[in-house]
Amino acid sequence: MARSGNPASPRRDCRKRSGGTSSGPAAEQRPVPAEGAIIIFAKAPVPGEVKTRMCPPLTPDEAASLHGSLVMDAVERTRSLRGVDIFLACSPGMDHPFFQTLVARHRIRLCDQVGADLGQRMNHALTAVFNRGYAHALLVGTDVPNLGTRHYEHAKSLLETTDVVLGPTKDGGYYLVGAKHPIPALFADIPWSTGEVFAQSRARADRAGLVVGLLDPESDLDTFDDVQAFLHNDARSGRQTLSTRTGNMLHTLIQRH
Repeated sequence: MARSGNPASPRRDCRKRSGGTSSGPAAEQRPVPAEGAIIIFAKAPVPGEVKTRMCPPLTPDEAASLHGSLVMDAVERTRSLRGVDIFLACSPGMDHPFFQTLVARHRIRLCDQVGADLGQRMNHALTAVFNRGYAHALLVGTDVPNLGTRHYEHAKSLLETTDVVLGPTKDGGYYLVGAKHPIPALFADIPWSTGEVFAQSRARADRAGLVVGLLDPESDLDTFDDVQAFLHNDARSGRQTLSTRTGNMLHTLIQRH
C-alpha cells in the first residue's frame, strides 16, 4: 500500500454516501461518529492503471479484475468490526461506477483521495477523519490478502499505549498505519515506491518523538510471483484467507499462465 500510487486530482473530500447520495446543507448534519475510523485506500479497477507489475504474464483486463476482487475483499473483511466507521478513499474519484456499486452494497462512506503524492493523500485522509471527531484511525491498502479482523484489533490495542502503529510488508513498505491524531511528519519526503518506505517512515517517527507499535510483517501481492508464493504458503498453512471469489480467480490465472 505504502509503496506506490498514482496522484489523484484534488476533488471533493470525504462526503458521506451510505446507501445513496447526499447533497446540500442537510448533508453536513452528520451523526456523531463511531469511536474509530478505518480508511481503505483503493483505485478503481481500470485496465492498464492497476496491478501493472503483473503484466505480463497477466493481461491488463485480468490484472484489473484481480485488483477489483481484492478491493471488494478488503471492504467485506470489515463487516464484522464494531465501533468503527469504514471509509473508502477513492482514486480517480468516488463517482466511478465501481465505488458507487460498493457503497450501494455495504455500509461504507466514500471520499476522494486528495494530494499530489501518496504521502499527501494519506495525511489528508487521516486529518479529515480526525476533524470529524474520531478518536483513532487506521489506514490500509488492498494488496494484503491476509489483512483481517485480527490486524485491526491488534492495531487498535497497540494504539492504547503508542502514538503510531505500522504494519510492515516484507518488501520494505507498510500495509497499515494507525494514529490517534494527525501525523503529517510521518508522510513528508518519503521515497514512495521504494523498499525504503518503512525504514524511513519509522526513522521519521522516531525523530518526531512518536512511540511506534508494530504489527507482524505481511506479504503483499505486487507481482505474479507474489501470487504464486501466496497460494503456495496459504495451502501449506491451511489458513484459507482468500474469499471464494478471489481464490477461484487466482487459481484460474495460475492455470492459464
